[in-house]
Amino acid sequence: MKIALATDHGGFPLKETIKKLLLELHVDTTDYGSEGAESVDYPDYAIAVAEQVSEGKVDAGVLVCGTGIGMAIVANKFKGIRAAVVNDPYTARMAKEHNNANIVCLGGRVNDPEKARELVKIWLTTRYEGGRHDRRLQKISEIDKKNLK
Repeated sequence: MKIALATDHGGFPLKETIKKLLLELHVDTTDYGSEGAESVDYPDYAIAVAEQVSEGKVDAGVLVCGTGIGMAIVANKFKGIRAAVVNDPYTARMAKEHNNANIVCLGGRVNDPEKARELVKIWLTTRYEGGRHDRRLQKISEIDKKNLK
């Protein structure tokens, strides 16, 4: 599995924790920045990851900002992206199991490092359930085709 990873300044410390986890799990990871706590614009980093996932250059992405919300908003502007903000084990599992989220978004200001590690592990190891969810994801794909060129 190949993962693209990025953050803004609000999530930098948490990104480093997640990056270490991915390396421990032997996940092929590309870090798209940022490189510190200096103020940057989160859309630039969300775009970098969402493009990689949308174009099929990587399998999935992890985005971190202060809350995860801004990153998810930007990432979901790209065709084929299903970015989900997760804040607890249940939402991490459901993001993959029911929604087949291909980008997970976390908040560096709302999640401590241990919790973030747990959430990313859950999301990575959970399998998409398929079945009745396929019909729903197909509807989302139709929206993509209509609205995202």
